[in-house]
Amino acid sequence: MGPKFGTSGLRGLVSELTDTLVEDYVHAFLCTVQSNALYVGQDLRPSSPRIAKTICDTAKAAGVDVIDCGAVGSPALALASMSAKAPAIMVTGSHIPSDRNGLKFYLPDGEILKADEGAISTAYKERRRFQALGGQGSYTPLPEAETRYITRYLGAFGSDALKGLKIGVYRHSSVARDTMEAILRGLGAEVVPLAHSDTFVPVDTEAVDPEVRVKLREWCLEHGFDAIASTDGDADRPMLTDGAGKVIPGDILGVLTARHMGAKSVITPVSSNDMVRRLPEFDEVILTKIGSPFVIEGMQRAAHSEVVGFEANGGFLLGFSAQLRSALSPLPTRDAMLPIIAPLVAAQAAGQSLSDLISSLPSWFTAADRIQDINRDKAADFLDGITSDAARRNAFFAPYGSIATTDHTDGLRVDFENGDVLHLRPSGNAPEFRVYAQAKTETSAVELVEMACKDVAAMVL
Repeated sequence: MGPKFGTSGLRGLVSELTDTLVEDYVHAFLCTVQSNALYVGQDLRPSSPRIAKTICDTAKAAGVDVIDCGAVGSPALALASMSAKAPAIMVTGSHIPSDRNGLKFYLPDGEILKADEGAISTAYKERRRFQALGGQGSYTPLPEAETRYITRYLGAFGSDALKGLKIGVYRHSSVARDTMEAILRGLGAEVVPLAHSDTFVPVDTEAVDPEVRVKLREWCLEHGFDAIASTDGDADRPMLTDGAGKVIPGDILGVLTARHMGAKSVITPVSSNDMVRRLPEFDEVILTKIGSPFVIEGMQRAAHSEVVGFEANGGFLLGFSAQLRSALSPLPTRDAMLPIIAPLVAAQAAGQSLSDLISSLPSWFTAADRIQDINRDKAADFLDGITSDAARRNAFFAPYGSIATTDHTDGLRVDFENGDVLHLRPSGNAPEFRVYAQAKTETSAVELVEMACKDVAAMVL
């Protein structure tokens, strides 16, 4: 099938991301943005240095000045490039296994939207070539990109914001593992590094593996942590636990962060916890398709200037200057550190634990999981069948209850008459099928996901 755009960037097998293909996409992107400068970053996958070098070499040969930020988180790269009003390319496959990788494109003012993806794809198919005036471009390393990102949060929250907290950092192969530790220490927390890995570990913060969940609980019991923090591979999706090692869903982190930032308009995908629509602090909630480009488009339509976006995976987009210890400037790209810091600071300021803070929210629970290595054709036939054929849909969902409504914003969301929710959709950039559930109790949500995963797996594997 070859690399293609998914919910966030171009993804494909490493074997398909050849130097020629990467060169062609670099030219296609440069033709689209028409820029004489390009920022470049990469995650810690084994294939990322080769791909990043190809990007840098291609851009320089096209007369473009390259600013190489090296191994750095996606939001730190975006902060650097947006501050310079320049485009950027991040080499990352995010949370998917290391046999895959990808390119994430940034315009001078933030992530590309779906219309931009179309323009890049057209330029790629036509094999357009970009050539700036002035011959060979320059090459400048910029290791300070990470430091600037760290400084952003230390200045906004202050050196005593997390004083007295003991926080574990699950390092694995996150490109921001050192960044996380520097920020949390700089905010006053005692930090304990955990499980450093020199080989790439595909951590999906939206569907944390059961064995990892066990380790998180064991670490909290052993060390007496107030929380454990981590991210996915390129640090645009957070993972945060409470003091018992229980993973806090990303959309709950989003709600807590939005509230702490003082947001009035909240934009989030249809897969997020419906709790967000039950909180009086938010004047407007817009539900979108899954993927940061759709969230950004929703943020542009918001009724209030105090607008934020977040996804069910926890990635948070700040659309306005939030007034904290000092002003925190907008960063309208998916970020992992803000939704780690803000809930911890909010709990600390309230004199509560994270679990106590969460218990004050409306009682509505989500769960999510994925089915991997699916047959894409079977998955497409299955989803099309239960979406378009009411009889097939009713038969498949009969064990779950009577259907009240359906929503086709992204995949198929089914609301049942008893209040439960199931949402099914194939991944846009990996051979996976996502299953989301919502229910009145956490146990019910988990049981719904487990049951649905078994039923869906029988149809898509």
